[in-house]
Amino acid sequence: MSAAATYCYTRLKAGERNWQPLFDRLRSATLPRLADSGVELWGAWSGLFGIGSNELVLMTSADARLNHPALLAAHFADAPASIVEQHLLAPTVRPVDARPLTRPGLYVFRFFEVDNADVAEIAQLSLEAWTTFESTQTYRAEPQGLFCQHDLDATRGIMLLCTWYDGLESWQRSREPPAAAAENFRRRHALTHGTIAYATRLIPTA
Repeated sequence: MSAAATYCYTRLKAGERNWQPLFDRLRSATLPRLADSGVELWGAWSGLFGIGSNELVLMTSADARLNHPALLAAHFADAPASIVEQHLLAPTVRPVDARPLTRPGLYVFRFFEVDNADVAEIAQLSLEAWTTFESTQTYRAEPQGLFCQHDLDATRGIMLLCTWYDGLESWQRSREPPAAAAENFRRRHALTHGTIAYATRLIPTA
């Protein structure tokens, strides 16, 4: 696992009825100031299922030597939004670098409740499964990142999987992956205590 960067999953709730005004303010003022402080945007998403119409999901990256959550809190203090959920994370087998995501499509965030002692095995099972999961012609899907909590001292923790699909039809078809991937996913499932998933769409930042 890389110790060079931390990632922060932040779910923000705006005061307005939809997410666009909040994102416009973040893009014009907050995100540039964060970048000056060493916190880069990995991606921003609006909700399709499970995320409110006035909510945003942001994932940012920063050098592990920086106090990532404190920097976010300081810069979000001026934004008319509240933090609904936040997790400081470390990358496992993906991503291999912190380049921002740009490909449009459906992104599903899946949280796993795990024993932290199993994090390395879950990451390896996932990596092996992806060799066939993302190469099939039946659907189009590509896991973008698999993260664990930055602090693994507690017995229980979470992992976060972010997967890109070209649309909901591919997501549905991927429920029946190739046999080799399915076996690894079954073994991974046996190591988890529960999951919850959110469907989102990447917001263009250019």
